Formats: sequence, structure tokens, C-alpha cells
Amino acid sequence: MVTFNPDHVLLQDAKTGSIPKEQGTLILKDVISNSVMMQLAQYEEMTKQEKEFQYLAEGVGAYWVGEGEVIRTSKPQWLTAKMVAKKLGVIIPVSREFLQYSVSNFFQEVRPLIAEAFYKKFDEATILGKDNPFPQSLADSIVKAGHVVQGDISGETFFELTDKVNDAGFDVNAFISKKQNRSLLRGIVDGFKQQDGTITDPVRLYDRSNNTLDGAPVLDLESTEMQKGELFGGNFNYVRYGIPYNLNYAISEEAQLSSIVDENGDPINLFERELIAIRATMDVGFMVLKDDAFAKIEPNGDSGGGVEG
Repeated sequence: MVTFNPDHVLLQDAKTGSIPKEQGTLILKDVISNSVMMQLAQYEEMTKQEKEFQYLAEGVGAYWVGEGEVIRTSKPQWLTAKMVAKKLGVIIPVSREFLQYSVSNFFQEVRPLIAEAFYKKFDEATILGKDNPFPQSLADSIVKAGHVVQGDISGETFFELTDKVNDAGFDVNAFISKKQNRSLLRGIVDGFKQQDGTITDPVRLYDRSNNTLDGAPVLDLESTEMQKGELFGGNFNYVRYGIPYNLNYAISEEAQLSSIVDENGDPINLFERELIAIRATMDVGFMVLKDDAFAKIEPNGDSGGGVEG
């Protein structure tokens, strides 16, 4: 029996299958290291499309004990959650010459394109709720919890955001912002506010060199779907994601790509243009465990996306 070796098999002879393990692992590493949500959320191992798991909703407590008294027993609260994976796909047109590449070399070439498409789509869905197949997104959970702070990013709205999370019993351990917000973040200060509105001995809470806000990391989301002036914050220990299967692919030489158009707005026909297209898919699960562990600042007058600064 001949063993399949992606280093020695041409792409034209292996047009469908699983992305070779080495290249698939590198693509997943690129996705995980560049996805804002995957950097912040907790990874939950998955071996099938659905997984039930328990998480600690409330920990144990300690008690003061007098001499000879019985130490009371406290019970941690464990809750069960069910996470379902959804299929994420990308189609990338490339030159027909790639058919003469080995399978390994081909995926080395297209690896950054596949990874970028995956992590951008995942982040926009799970953070902003854009084209989201999951029951929740971070934005949805925040609206459900009533933790939307309306207004410009300032010291006042920042503390209102953190107060909403703290009052619900959680610590803020990270923020999601965008690079266009950095001038606004620099304006967040702490100090004693006088009656005339001035602040005595102001302390700037944003550290631009380390991209931290009040000591917690700020991760920038590169998406035109996120508004300038939006700022998410919360405890990301209460978010989970999982990846149950290997990445798969298929190659087409004759498809008409309805979702990809040319400069005239016409669908791309691979046969006419001597192109091929790779369709790559991955399965990924996601869920928010505690809606009220998060809050956001949202600029007044526009709740939609796509505003750049």
C-alpha cells in the first residue's frame, strides 16, 4: 500500500481531502495567534461537533472558625454548558500554475490567505455579531445584559463600563478596541473631579507602549465593521471556543464564483480566466458563558458598523 505523501503528490492529483497535518497545524496556529477572540477566550477541547462541559460558576468560600467550632462546608457551583461547532469556509481563486505544485508547497503559499480569511470572519461574528451562526456574540450578550454605555470614550464612560462588569461580580481582564481609538484612550484619566469639571492630579490609564488600559491588555480588532469609538471590556474567562476537526479542502477549475466579482461587478468564471479556486473549511465552536461579565462603550447616534476614523 502506497502512503500519501503531500511533499511528492502534485495538487492536480489530489484535488480534495484534508489539508496535510503540518500545513493544517500552521494554518490553525496563524488563526489562533491572530484572532482577537481566540487570544482572549479559553480553549475547550472538542472531538466532535457538539460538546457538553462543566464550568465553575461560583467558587468555594472560607469561614472564620472559633476554637472548637465545626468548620462549615461550602459547595462550589458547577454549571453545564453545551457548545456546538459551525463550519467556516473560504474560497480563494489562484493561478492554474499552482496545480503543478506539490500539495505541501501549495498550502505553504496560500496559508496566510486562508488563515486571515478564517480569523477575520470568526472575530466579526463572535465579537460584533456580523453574519454570526452562533446563538451568541459578545455584542449580543452585552445588549442582553443591559451593559451598553452610550457616549464617547472618556474617563466617565470608561468607569461606567467597568462598574457594570464589577457590579455583576466580575473583574475586567481585557479590552477589545481598534487602532483608531488610541487617541481617545489616551484621554481616559483617573483623579479627583472638581465642581468645575477639572480633575486634580490626573493619572492617564492608557499605556500606549504596552497597549494596556488600567493595567489590562487592549487587543485591536482590524475590521471595518467595528466603529471608531466602540470599546468592549470584560472577563474573558467566561468565553469558550473549540476546534473539533482537521481542516479540509477542495479544488475547482470550472466553477463560477458568485460571491467574488471582477472590476465590472461580474462573477468570476474560473474556466474563462484560467484560474483555479481552493475551498477550505474548518469547524469551530464558540459560546459566552456569562452575559453580564461584559460591557461596551458605544458612540451616540449610530449602532451600526463600518465607520472608520
